[in-house]
Amino acid sequence: MRSTTSELNWSGTVTYTAERVLRPSSIDEAAAIVAREPRVHGLGTRHSFNDSADAPGVLLDLTGIPTDLEVDAAHRTVTMGAGTRYGAVAPEIDRAGFGLHNMGSLPHISLGGAIATGTHGSGTALGSLSTAVRSFEVLGPDGTARRIDRDDPSFPGAVLHLGLLGIVTRVTLDVEPTYGMRQDSYGPVPWDVFTANVAAINAAATSVCSYTVFGDEISEVLLKSRVPDGAADVAVPEELVGAPKLPGSPGDGHHTARDGSVGPWWDRLPHFPIESVPSHGSEVQSEHFVPLRHAAAALDAVRGLADRIQPHLHVCELRTMAADSFWLSPTQGEDVLCIAFTWKKHPAEVAALLPDLEQRLAPFDGRPHWGKMSSLGREAIDGLYPRLQAFRDLVAAADPDRRFASAFGERVLGV
Repeated sequence: MRSTTSELNWSGTVTYTAERVLRPSSIDEAAAIVAREPRVHGLGTRHSFNDSADAPGVLLDLTGIPTDLEVDAAHRTVTMGAGTRYGAVAPEIDRAGFGLHNMGSLPHISLGGAIATGTHGSGTALGSLSTAVRSFEVLGPDGTARRIDRDDPSFPGAVLHLGLLGIVTRVTLDVEPTYGMRQDSYGPVPWDVFTANVAAINAAATSVCSYTVFGDEISEVLLKSRVPDGAADVAVPEELVGAPKLPGSPGDGHHTARDGSVGPWWDRLPHFPIESVPSHGSEVQSEHFVPLRHAAAALDAVRGLADRIQPHLHVCELRTMAADSFWLSPTQGEDVLCIAFTWKKHPAEVAALLPDLEQRLAPFDGRPHWGKMSSLGREAIDGLYPRLQAFRDLVAAADPDRRFASAFGERVLGV
């Protein structure tokens, strides 16, 4: 077991305040730590851009526990350690004849961290990564493991939990027969054409990602299509007629192939291959979710801040996500547009801008990504999540002595 202190998040902009970071090599070792430590909190692959993964006492990094992949072909599930990185295990799932329904743009993130924060891929018909969870095992305050499955009445509140219910050690995911995919790029698309057809464009392929800096156009619309549906060619959606087809690029070690070539699902759903280093810490991120029915108005509202946004922006990525029923889900029961900002590493300037940006999104019920920068506090969050009190009650019952509490949970959720 390794112990470290003074560690940083991925971008080097959040310093963890915990006394120690422990990296157990087995679930039994993790359980012993939970049983003896007065304060402990789970830590994933440190891709959060806020302090949601930080807490007093001990942070428990589970990435050193073996994946121990179990494939259940009869029930179409896979089970593995929560510290497993998606990209590290996806090829093995593929070799077993199965595929995941979705992946994030970064395959480097861990299952436990992604699920706990509501992290997602893209696709109007595809739910977040949390929606694939069939069950999970969690260590309670005394280190005892319990299993929560989809039939448990607490499941909708427990699956997206921000680490406040305990330490998740193993996760069982739904899988489906393996499939191939291709990526094709179009652009630029005039701003007005895109905003008038947001829903249709995002329904044009299995997964759609669009990029802008809030000028007069969308620079690229990236269509990720399943094979065989897109094997011979990809039909250009009517809304993109007139937009040039971009040549794209074959897999170059930094990006997955965007040249229309067919590859396995795990090498097309993410933007980056697992072997790549997608960032050297040169960025910070915020992301905001609005109901898809408000997409055009919300984008126009944000664009009104373009002169303040552009000096600090690398790019903004626009995606969609299907509704789900989880208590802390940013969808709150309806399909959403995800407005994801990759900012330059200007954390102070971005923090100063976010209150105005989020005020622009407030009329459209804009909700922040739990793992990214936001200015919203408890009062605003209370109004956006009707089941938040039920989540507080769930946490109080599972952890009455607040062994798993965090400053983020107290400040933002009142937990």
